[in-house]
Formats: sequence, C-alpha cells, structure tokens
Amino acid sequence: MIKACIFDLDGVIVDTAHYHFLAWQRLGRELGVNLTEKENEKLKGVSRMQSLQIILDMGKITLSKDRKESLANRKNDWFVEYVEAMKPEEIFPGVKQLISSIRKMGIKVALASSSKNAPRVIELLGIAKLFDVVVDGGMIVDTKPDPEIFLLSAQKLNINPKNCLVFEDAEAGVEAAIRAGMKCVGVGSAANVGRANMVVSKTSDFKLETLTSI
Repeated sequence: MIKACIFDLDGVIVDTAHYHFLAWQRLGRELGVNLTEKENEKLKGVSRMQSLQIILDMGKITLSKDRKESLANRKNDWFVEYVEAMKPEEIFPGVKQLISSIRKMGIKVALASSSKNAPRVIELLGIAKLFDVVVDGGMIVDTKPDPEIFLLSAQKLNINPKNCLVFEDAEAGVEAAIRAGMKCVGVGSAANVGRANMVVSKTSDFKLETLTSI
C-alpha cells in the first residue's frame, strides 16, 4: 500500500535540468570540453562535484581540490542566475494537479532532489506548500544512486520505505529508489528508466488509480 509519494525535481516537476545543462556546458567551454545533451545524461541525479569530475574526465583534466571547488561554485552561480527568472508557468503541465490530487487521497508527499537549490526553485514556482517534506543535496552525504536521499525522506515522513513510491527521470535515481526498497515510476524513455516498476513518458501521464495496484 502506497502511503507516500516522493518526487525528484529536475525533469519530473520542472525542467531545471536544462538550466543545469546550460551552466555545465558553459563551464565545459571554458575548460575546452564540449558537453553535449547526450553526455549530459551522465550528470543527471548526481552531485555537483561528481558532475564536475565527469566533465574533467572527459577532457582528461586534473585540478586541485580548491580549483574544483571554485569551478563548481561558478557553475552554481550561473545556474542560480538562470533559475531566479523562473515562473510558475514552467511547471510541467498537470504535475501540480497530480500532486494536489495525491494529497487529497491522504497520501504524504515529499521532494527529494540532489540539488541544493531545490528549496529556492519550488519557492519560485509557488509549490513549496505542496510538500510535507523537502530533502535537498545539502542534507545528505551520498548522492544517487545511493539510497540515502530517499531513505531520509521516508524517515522524515515517518513512512516505511516499502510504502513509498518514487517519481524519477534519471537512471541513478531509479537505482537509488530500488536500493531504498521503494517502488518507482520512471519518467521518460525506457532506455534511461526501464528498471522502474512502471514507465510514463511524462509525469502527468501517471494515473491515480495505479497507486492501489503498483
């Protein structure tokens, strides 16, 4: 029985993933690395420093820890510039209604995002009050595919992990949900999220009646 739904942010509720891509691509250009949208898939769902390391590995670049911290912070500054201009209309169609309907069923709702900017993003989108719990990248040690972020969400919701349903659009996120002992709805293509219990092309395609049978 599903008692809680846990939503990722990027690619599930809103396309902040695109802003992450633009910021990483901009940093990549400075480093002489051409980051394509296909290669950007590897960056989804992982931490800022892990993402930077992936880009550095692509360019066979070795840097000091301090230099890495500086570059990661610069990328984040660019990302924040992009998201500060976000508006509620950028929420994927039907998602706000879906979350509201889930809440009306008495099911708790959490946001679990590896992004440390997640609280600010949902504030800008005007949906912060829709979540009983928000867990972001600043509250965890290990990022997806480690299950920590989802297990912490379940703990804060006071719900057994086996009674939680995760909505994820990244392979690392699906793996994290599985390792947490939770059910998972994969959002996107089966090539990326095929290990989920079910796959929908977009979040709003999920049918509420499925909650009783998944």
